[in-house]
Amino acid sequence: MYAIVETGGKQFRVEEGGKIFVELLAAEAGSEIVLDKVLMVGGDKFAVGAPYVASAKVTAEVLAHGRGEKIVVFKKRRRQDSRRKQGHRQGFTALKIKGIQA
Repeated sequence: MYAIVETGGKQFRVEEGGKIFVELLAAEAGSEIVLDKVLMVGGDKFAVGAPYVASAKVTAEVLAHGRGEKIVVFKKRRRQDSRRKQGHRQGFTALKIKGIQA
């Protein structure tokens, strides 16, 4: 069984036992959270929401928080002697999917 959930403005296809990296969530490492914005449930029970499936939820365990790879934002205006260099590391939360309830 799998589900498509929405968190942090993005959609993820999750299965039991799978691991995903989502936008930074305000939850302690080791705690359990419930993702209730389920867009679709697939497998033996198939359901599509409008926009969300009413009674479906996904439970996940927070494994860790971290920061992603560094990217460099470089802006230059030619012939203006204007340059700007800035780095960015996006925060993430690693989740392990415990169960899907349809």
